[in-house]
Amino acid sequence: MNGAKSKLLELAHQLDELCKQRSTGELILKNAHGEGKLHLLSGRLLFATDDFHPVRRWKRTIKQYCPKWQPDLSKIENNLLWEYELLYRGVKDKTLQVNEAKMVIRAIAKEVFFNIACGSQWEFYWQGESSRETELSLSLSLSYLEVEPTLIKTAKMHREWCCAGFSKLSPTLAPILIKPIDNQALSGMGKYLKGQLTLWDLALGMNKSVHQITCYLIPLVKKHLLQFKVIPDLAFPFEKKTLENRVKPSVIEKIPEETVTEFKSKGLIACVDDSPVIFEVLRKIIEPEGYNLLCIQEPMRGFGQLIDQKPDLIFLDLIMPTANGYSVCKFLRKTSVFEKTPIIILTSRDTLIDRNRAKLVGASDFLGKPPDQYKTLAILEKYLGLGKTKQNVH
Repeated sequence: MNGAKSKLLELAHQLDELCKQRSTGELILKNAHGEGKLHLLSGRLLFATDDFHPVRRWKRTIKQYCPKWQPDLSKIENNLLWEYELLYRGVKDKTLQVNEAKMVIRAIAKEVFFNIACGSQWEFYWQGESSRETELSLSLSLSYLEVEPTLIKTAKMHREWCCAGFSKLSPTLAPILIKPIDNQALSGMGKYLKGQLTLWDLALGMNKSVHQITCYLIPLVKKHLLQFKVIPDLAFPFEKKTLENRVKPSVIEKIPEETVTEFKSKGLIACVDDSPVIFEVLRKIIEPEGYNLLCIQEPMRGFGQLIDQKPDLIFLDLIMPTANGYSVCKFLRKTSVFEKTPIIILTSRDTLIDRNRAKLVGASDFLGKPPDQYKTLAILEKYLGLGKTKQNVH
């Protein structure tokens, strides 16, 4: 908890200095699990972004603070700061009030700050710019004096979170019932505990704090009635070309110790692939069979996640922008943890040469892209045994 507090203090100090210097650019926040950015213009905070469900968070925040507002998505440009652009255009078109837009900016900043507090080993980098889009309105941006109360609230919220014993739990995880419970005993919450809503989502839907919702659910976890799972972000509400590289379908977070046994007992499968589409296809095939899917989009950065989670089987893309599938496979095989782990090469290039080369670096099998449901399930049956895995729950 002290580490998180010091990180927030460090962030507050650095943000204060940048604001005093009227800096323009991005304060980049990085750790092994994701990246966040504080976008500044002339020493004022335009917007805070990170990899943790940006679209899901956007829709949730809009519903909370300006539910009647319908953003004009047709005017959005290929701009990495799409959330701020929508707010700016809403104010400019007089479909949104300035105070409403600022409430959205503060609320999203609070979640980004909280993610930083919950994470570990964050590093800060300043990336200055000589200029930024001049059309963006400074009237929506926040001075440091406006941001500081949000940082203070976040620190208090995180202190309560840790005191309750939730330090290894993130509100971006989704609770899912693993055993049937009478909905009346759950005070009507049962229909929401299907692994489709995060703790943040539940808090808004139930009009409770995320702390209160989590306190209610933890006893169910300890009784092995409920577990938490990582879920992907929602799809962008506008054209695919817009920011297609910005959102990540799933950012893996530290799973609480009390849920790890349940998380792994049904089988954890990793997909190392830069394509969100492939991840979504596999998820729809694998999750109904009782498995959980871990998405790794950047192999080298995600290696620590593989070590931590120790998946039972790995689907590995052959061609990625930052890595070669053969090299990654060879690297994994040289690691004692993955000596015997089934590694399935995902590729659209299924030639004899490719198969022989894959065998030389230790691949267990091949699966064509896009993954076919029956062939994928056959792979799971061959290397894990669908029935056996479900029965042998630790």
